[in-house]
Amino acid sequence: MGGTVAGVGVTALGLGLEGPRGWAFRGVSFEAEPGSLITIEGPSGTGRTCLLLALTGRMKSTEGTATVGGSALPKRMAAVRHVSAVAHVPGVTDLEPALTVAEHLHERALLQRRFGDSLRGLLRPRAERKSEERLRIDAALKAAGLDLASLPKGSRTAVRDLERPEALRLSLALALIGRPQLLGVDDTDLKLSDAERAEIWALLRSVAENGTTVVAVCSEAPAGTVVVSTGPTEPAEPGEPTAPTAPTGPTDATDEAPASRDAKQDVQEDAQESDGKEAADALAEAGRA
Repeated sequence: MGGTVAGVGVTALGLGLEGPRGWAFRGVSFEAEPGSLITIEGPSGTGRTCLLLALTGRMKSTEGTATVGGSALPKRMAAVRHVSAVAHVPGVTDLEPALTVAEHLHERALLQRRFGDSLRGLLRPRAERKSEERLRIDAALKAAGLDLASLPKGSRTAVRDLERPEALRLSLALALIGRPQLLGVDDTDLKLSDAERAEIWALLRSVAENGTTVVAVCSEAPAGTVVVSTGPTEPAEPGEPTAPTAPTGPTDATDEAPASRDAKQDVQEDAQESDGKEAADALAEAGRA
């Protein structure tokens, strides 16, 4: 992205979020250094999206503690939102099917300049502002691996005409325009082929290697990431600490036989279709900042 970004460290201790219908997630503990690739692994409906939104300051946790770059959650959610961005989150960052790729990029750049940058930036000459916008967009597209020339109508391609990997890359580019120190990505491996998944994980590793800390939701984490697992939660006894659900460093995903992996892929993808509803319900239950 035109140079490295100073990422943020992320830690959690007994983090949980409870809504009117029960716990979205509970007992999440892990520690990740700046520039880490953190994977939130688990089946659909186990609070993966809620945890992603909580760690990026967009949903208020109700139990435990977390720290993002020195800012404690949930007390300093606004500070965390200022250094983070989210991509590909159903119900939160949905792309408009009728708009073109260029329109999405221009709109996001304008919003970043108006609300994300300093007041001094708004006072610069128009030509200088336009040049900065172009540089930001080009850097974000490069970091997201989205080649406009490869699209059916170039930058004038409507979102409805994008293939799934291209739409994911566009969502990543839009998030990266703000040069976040923490990037949250939902549904990273949803309905992608093995080759497409490998490309997206390589892309996210590249973003992390350039300094940005990445938190990615997935059904199956790749090797060498900081794996945070979600799953069914059981109420703890009063005064009893909740158990961590993740190791405190890079952990290899569990190896499975190819046949077993193929057999459950369709089930996982069908289940992940409910993640959009999970995010919407969670936002309504816990409140979105």
